[in-house]
Amino acid sequence: MNKWVTEGLHGDLRTSYGIKKVLFDNQTEHQNLVIYENEIYGRIMALDGVTQVTERDEFIYHEMLAHVPILAHGAVQRVLIIGGGDGGMLEEVLKHKSVEKVTMVEIDRTVIDLSKEHLPMICGNAFEDPRLDLVITDGCQFVENTSEKYDVIIVDSTDPIGPGEVLFTNNFYTRCKACLRKGGVLVTQNGVPFHQASELKSTLRYFRPIFAEATCYMASVPTYVGGAMAFGWGTDQQGLKDISLDVLEARFRRAQIDTGYYTPEVHRAAFALPGYVQRLVA
Repeated sequence: MNKWVTEGLHGDLRTSYGIKKVLFDNQTEHQNLVIYENEIYGRIMALDGVTQVTERDEFIYHEMLAHVPILAHGAVQRVLIIGGGDGGMLEEVLKHKSVEKVTMVEIDRTVIDLSKEHLPMICGNAFEDPRLDLVITDGCQFVENTSEKYDVIIVDSTDPIGPGEVLFTNNFYTRCKACLRKGGVLVTQNGVPFHQASELKSTLRYFRPIFAEATCYMASVPTYVGGAMAFGWGTDQQGLKDISLDVLEARFRRAQIDTGYYTPEVHRAAFALPGYVQRLVA
């Protein structure tokens, strides 16, 4: 490797990836987008210099942000995905035959087009599924204006910089809550709390006044340096995070989906927060 991409998301901490081959490197209408190949992680997409997804471990992130709320809810028919232009989240959601419609709102059409071209191992044929309603617009504007209601809303956003910044505000979360059906669930990407404590604290500070159950759950994704990632969890259905193992196993069997990380046992354990995270969100 004689060329390296160095990411500086966490201040004085730098993470570098060797470049085997650059597939795309240009400015879109909204952000700088790079797709390249790495010997260990396969194909990688970075936006504005920050790694978003890798071929090697995307399944962990996408499975945990999709299957945990869907299987906890148990009767999901309509899903809203905000962001997720690489298509990995869409593919996981569509594995559930009970899902009748998925509305996906992505601000940058170029991300979708290039993912279909260069990252088919992540998105598969998800963008061709007739259950998909693809909307190219700002996610915050969409939830402000839509009259539709959803069982699950998944915010698959970048970090709170650039186009993704508005997706971490009180106004956005309040509008998402208004778009949920009774008993619906909102889940969000909240970074690595070991390095991004303020991101998780801010989200849950906004969640608590509007949801009866506001917390987070976690999963370890090797790409995102600094320990386990946190996913925000908000719902008015008290106890939804504590669904029994027997019920989860039965729902998982009925769903008949193949997973590389998610299991009903992992689902339950993901809500068991380590001490430092408990103190962060207290």
